[in-house]
Amino acid sequence: MVDLSRYQMLIDGNWVDAENGQTFESVNPANGQPWATVPEATADDVNRAVEAAYKAFSEGEWSRALPTERGKYLRRLGDLLAEKSEELGRVETIDTGKMLKETMWQAKYIAEFFHFYAGCADKVHGETLPIDKPDMLTLTLREPLGVVAAIVPWNSQMFLVAVKIGPALAAGNTVVLKASEQASAPLLEFGRLIEQAGFPPGVFNIVTGHGDPCGKTLTSHPLVSRISFTGGPVAARHVLHNSAENFAEVSLELGGKSPFIVFDDADIESAVNGSIAGIFGASGQSCVAGSRLYLHEKIADEFLEKMIAIARGINIGDPLAEETQMGPLATEGQLQCVEREVAFAQTEGGRVLYGGNRPPGLENGLYYEPTIIECPDQSMRIVDTEMFGPVLSVIRFTEEDEVIRLANDTRHGLAAGVFTLNGARAMRVMKRIRAGIVWVNTYRVVSPIAEFGGVKDSGYGRESGMQAIYDYTRPKTVWINTSSEPLANPFVMR
Repeated sequence: MVDLSRYQMLIDGNWVDAENGQTFESVNPANGQPWATVPEATADDVNRAVEAAYKAFSEGEWSRALPTERGKYLRRLGDLLAEKSEELGRVETIDTGKMLKETMWQAKYIAEFFHFYAGCADKVHGETLPIDKPDMLTLTLREPLGVVAAIVPWNSQMFLVAVKIGPALAAGNTVVLKASEQASAPLLEFGRLIEQAGFPPGVFNIVTGHGDPCGKTLTSHPLVSRISFTGGPVAARHVLHNSAENFAEVSLELGGKSPFIVFDDADIESAVNGSIAGIFGASGQSCVAGSRLYLHEKIADEFLEKMIAIARGINIGDPLAEETQMGPLATEGQLQCVEREVAFAQTEGGRVLYGGNRPPGLENGLYYEPTIIECPDQSMRIVDTEMFGPVLSVIRFTEEDEVIRLANDTRHGLAAGVFTLNGARAMRVMKRIRAGIVWVNTYRVVSPIAEFGGVKDSGYGRESGMQAIYDYTRPKTVWINTSSEPLANPFVMR
């Protein structure tokens, strides 16, 4: 019998179990075995976390901290994150199946986001208004909102936490974070770094549990002022419904079905490598996965030949091993969903060019082959279904207007990729694609300086970048009468 790692939640600076002692198991997707237990938060647990965050915001040490002080806390957190990237990466790999070299690199790079927001903390300012009234000085102040509810999925959770709590804390808010029930351990380990960085109790809290009661209680709580949610559209609708109880400001990032367009004048080698990274990186479990590949008919055969050759050589296996290039999917349910959709695509006329099966010899884990499906037309269900797995839908095109129409014919609008050496075409297509992010001759590039977010069913609001701090504040308008004369009698009209 293997001893399971035992985790607790972080509430008001203390590590605690769920009030009723309930837990759930976390499964290692590389071998299908439980490896940790995580608290199953009750509504009372969430209430305690929110009340602690509100107290820290309204009357605790954090409420009096100057912006430069808040920046120092965030810089220490970033330093610790870089220092502990290997340990954090290892836990994330065990809990999610993402490759160790990827989780380690990401944890180390995410330190830059905290350093960025540390530097931004004392750059938030209001303005003086050229008001149309005599003897009036009118100005605005930017004030923090209060308690922020941050909800993240299991994939890219370190990145998603950084772009939510970085600006939220820099602006002076406090946070209650709900970790995904599918892989909570990395964020609970991250909570230890919050402790080591010296943040006052209640400034940052972590609760773990399922949507009801944990998520529901958090997103409807009367003391929550803002909700930052990343996840699927079904859960997002519940979040919006819950926010009617507290009128909290809401931002949503809901994933996508991103088009990856390759014109006949593109650098084929670069485009193939970009597409491979865009769909098979992280086993396709990325909200910006380039899962709809549009190939100009002149280069389609050459492109697919090169892509299949690379896919055939991808080393699938233990995500902790250095030689592994693609690990497992995170959950059994997601693996079954991928299998079901691939099978259905074939009934609709899709042709599997490569993959489409669980790889032999890895039956104990949640592995799936990199899969390329050529689709005869846009109407197939798989073309607009977010798979969250290593499955690529391929469609051929002939004209620029045609491919723009196909790319925009979707409920989603998070990201897009365009490969062409024609600069004028790149500018035309970039402007006409309806997506929050467009990469030209590159893919999956992020930075703390650049905003990201979606349109349509991919959500609304933006994360990352300087503007994100302003999104965690509200303006207060101040009117100052500079005249030495008494105010006029309000009942005497002039």
